[in-house]
Amino acid sequence: MSLKPDKKITFWAKIVVFAGLVAYIVHVVRQQPFDWETVQTQLLTVDHPERWAIGLVVLTPVNWGFEALKWQILLQRVEKTSFWDAYRGVLTGVSLGFALPAQLGDTAGRVLSVRKGRAEAIGASLVSGGMQFYVALVFGTVAWAQYLVIVPERNTSTAQVLLIALCVLSLGGVVFGMVRRRLVLWLSTWPTLARFATYWNVAGLYSGLEIGLALSVAALRYIVFSVQFYFAMRVVGIFLPPAVSASGIGLVFLVKTITPAFNLLSDLGVREAASLWVFAPFERVPAPVLITATLTLWLANVLTPVLVGLIWVWKLKISRH
Repeated sequence: MSLKPDKKITFWAKIVVFAGLVAYIVHVVRQQPFDWETVQTQLLTVDHPERWAIGLVVLTPVNWGFEALKWQILLQRVEKTSFWDAYRGVLTGVSLGFALPAQLGDTAGRVLSVRKGRAEAIGASLVSGGMQFYVALVFGTVAWAQYLVIVPERNTSTAQVLLIALCVLSLGGVVFGMVRRRLVLWLSTWPTLARFATYWNVAGLYSGLEIGLALSVAALRYIVFSVQFYFAMRVVGIFLPPAVSASGIGLVFLVKTITPAFNLLSDLGVREAASLWVFAPFERVPAPVLITATLTLWLANVLTPVLVGLIWVWKLKISRH
């Protein structure tokens, strides 16, 4: 099939970014040659790795359960739905998001799982994604501040500027939450934008209680998948002080969140590259072992839900009827 010029640019942009991530990973791994002996030797130092592995797997449905609960809360303004239906819609979105760019797949999966009010559901999905983004931004800002204290050699003027920018963005989220209703009304007054108002009007309908509840659930989900990352590290024998682990994990998730989702195999490569850079100053974290930990997390937390979600992808109805 032939591609339109804009699609060709997007396609090659995906290839370039993904190739860049892979090249960086290969470069770091070549400094510490990847071999299974290194990983196996590290695994032998772990007491009861199966306990950490079980914890990682058990938290996977909990992780996506919190995402489903957040989606259920936000969807109530569009359509009353059960927790199970919300869970099914989330996993469908995860599966479609595995192949489609940005948040398109995730939104499509959720919206197509809704029986009515699909236009409004698009807005609810964007609000849900925005909340998770904001939570990752706030936690990531704290993590970056802590990281600069732990790793002073990276506390440069550029790093300080980045910290200020992250703080401004975090505060900007609070301001946006306060003026969101007026912003929605203002956008609706523009003739060229008014026709799209159906998609974002729902953002102005949520009460402060609903926003606070959904944000709390988003924060709980963030904590859960951060704990999963820690468990994945412990499975392969990576043990760092709590402050180091927390700041490192927070930074990795910040990079993964703000990096455009090019979705060649979902976020595979972004987390690995970010982890290698973040944990590079700590010599007792071999690159091959760290990559094994991130891939373990990806298999449990991304690939497994994608495979489960495929069950419902085939049952989707494009038509409203």
